[in-house]
Amino acid sequence: MLWSIIDVVRAPAIISLPAGSALMLKDELKQSIQKAYRQFLESKKLKARYGQKLMIAEIARSLGAIKADDDGKRCSDPAVAVVEAGTGTGKTVAYALAAIPLAQAAKKRLIISTATVALQEQIVYKDLPEIMLHSGLKFSFTLAKGRGRYVCLTKLDNLLQSGKESVATMELFAQEGFKIDVDDQAVAMYQQMIDKLASNRWDGDRDSWSGELTNDIWRTVTTDHGQCSGRRCTNFGQCSFYKAREELTRADVVVANHDLVLSDLALGGGAVLSAPADSIYIFDEGHHLPDKAINHFAHQGRLRATESWLEQSSKTITKLVAQQALPGDLGRMLEQVPALLQETLENQKQMFILLESAVEIPTTDSYRATFRFEQGVVPEPVRELSGFLKQRYGRICDLLSKVCDELKEAMDGKLDGIDGVDAEGWYPLLGAMLSRSDANLGLWQLYALIDPEGQPPIARWVTLIDNDGHYDLEVACSPILAARTLRQSLWNSCYGAVVTSATLTALGRFDRLQMRAGIPDNANCVVVPSPFYHHDAATLRIPAINGDPKVPEQHTQAIIDLLPELMGQQVGCLVLFSSRRQMQDVYARVGREWQQRILMQGDSSKQELMNQHRERIDKGETSVIFGLASFAEGVDLPGRYCEQVVIAKIPFAVPDDPVEAALGEWIESRGGNAFMEISVPDASIKLVQACGRLLRSESDKGVITILDRRLVSARYGRALLEALPPFQRDIQ
Repeated sequence: MLWSIIDVVRAPAIISLPAGSALMLKDELKQSIQKAYRQFLESKKLKARYGQKLMIAEIARSLGAIKADDDGKRCSDPAVAVVEAGTGTGKTVAYALAAIPLAQAAKKRLIISTATVALQEQIVYKDLPEIMLHSGLKFSFTLAKGRGRYVCLTKLDNLLQSGKESVATMELFAQEGFKIDVDDQAVAMYQQMIDKLASNRWDGDRDSWSGELTNDIWRTVTTDHGQCSGRRCTNFGQCSFYKAREELTRADVVVANHDLVLSDLALGGGAVLSAPADSIYIFDEGHHLPDKAINHFAHQGRLRATESWLEQSSKTITKLVAQQALPGDLGRMLEQVPALLQETLENQKQMFILLESAVEIPTTDSYRATFRFEQGVVPEPVRELSGFLKQRYGRICDLLSKVCDELKEAMDGKLDGIDGVDAEGWYPLLGAMLSRSDANLGLWQLYALIDPEGQPPIARWVTLIDNDGHYDLEVACSPILAARTLRQSLWNSCYGAVVTSATLTALGRFDRLQMRAGIPDNANCVVVPSPFYHHDAATLRIPAINGDPKVPEQHTQAIIDLLPELMGQQVGCLVLFSSRRQMQDVYARVGREWQQRILMQGDSSKQELMNQHRERIDKGETSVIFGLASFAEGVDLPGRYCEQVVIAKIPFAVPDDPVEAALGEWIESRGGNAFMEISVPDASIKLVQACGRLLRSESDKGVITILDRRLVSARYGRALLEALPPFQRDIQ
């Protein structure tokens, strides 16, 4: 039986949730999960997997122990289960069968979050329908995407009816990129979109469009939170985004992605998805969550580009005020904006001069060169000027926010002196201005801030962007850890959560994840076994190689000498590099005969490369993929498509990443060892992911070859080696 693995159900369950009780698993709920799993296996003619059963039990134990008050709100400690489950475990089935009945019993919404839209769609269109069909569980589910994945009907109308709006409105739209010069081909595309929407042959979702849809075209027809007037929009009743959003309030299970969940949490939770207190989260591919969170709260801005925007915005608002008599507070507030923009422009110019003289940006062949402030501490004059910019942008945001509120009143017919149609036309422009001002406010707030003593500092850096002699300074900052943010806005706020992935531990421990993601100390962290017999299925080979990875040219030549022999041993091969330059050098010098068999990342899209690779293998030809980090994760080439994985060297992170460098610097300042605490654990996870490209099903067999002798010669190398699955070893 399922529960013989681990006893998670000894206490009686109380589904009615009286005060202070726990949603423990009573017999009815326990039997429901058992029955669903048994029925799923029988219907699919599958055998139970030990790791899968263990994962179901561990999730049930964590979520089943939650205590709730009379209103169904969690009143016990944060309930978080962290489950590392190797390839082939069947994670989606395990967490769905365990969490769906528990969420339904607790009257909570289950939010399954993934790292990519592609995995979202796999879960919605393949996994969940199969689970419902074969398990007997009854539940509703839907897909959640951000506003930017849906078409904006108002944008389409403006593009197809160019010239019908007032001159002032069109000039405003041109300023923010709403009005563009479109060719006949683009117009035909816009008309096709309108026709398909009108005939219900398209739901407005970019990912369901049947033909090619370039980023340039899509940017013109979608919108964001700042530009959207919501229910006040003329097209609100037909809006694809709001139609999809309405389904979120009815579904038992919502499949989202990490970016959308983080955006919702940043708005306080409950803005798009259900409130955290009313949600149980499943974070699939959970190892991406900390980095996604860091990126979400990073800020950057180009100084000269922002100067141009401020100057043009000032002119645009001045024209609007001159051409249109605006009533009351709306007119008075807009009249203040141009002068404030000009004052901010002067501060921006001063910041450019100050940073240009204050930082020493190294010379490089690249068009980007970066200077990072040590310990995140900027010079006092920079910090002081940042404070002025913070005040200026704060005032701009305050004014524009009030202006947007007035325009909403006008759209509701509650403001005399301005037509609702005009207000609806101006709102996207002013909303976009507000969004950009708010982004600048966030940047300069963090540059003006003195980091609290004892807390991880903010990483701050400046990048020189040189484009054919026209250069700009990009000012950027970012948290170095997401732990505090995730702890406060997610783990402490949600009803319950599960984090799962094939790679959550580093060097066999969860310490790295807990540090980066702020996982609570009381979290239930377990590793469940993969169904693969790694020792029988694969050999890990470390050949004798003379090249030292620390000497690039020497190591590259050693790879070139050895690679033809390695690639000729299997039909399908994946070669993973940590350096684009090394990958290109090896390809250029490996010989014409092998070049014809190699598909190299960058020559085509990732998906197209894999399709070409499969076609070659299906024809009985030898095919080799040369790839970088993106091919070390999420690539599924089972059987003959990948019988050998060659890893050029230990995948240490690029040393010039400002955020990672600032994190290492902070650890060193506290007496730690950044290399052993950051670099080696990070490399361990990447190495496990790279090795995971070989065995994709229980019948797969093959060889993993690592061309880096540090795995056996260095002390840290042996730790990395021991963290890999128990492959048969061939160390030469």
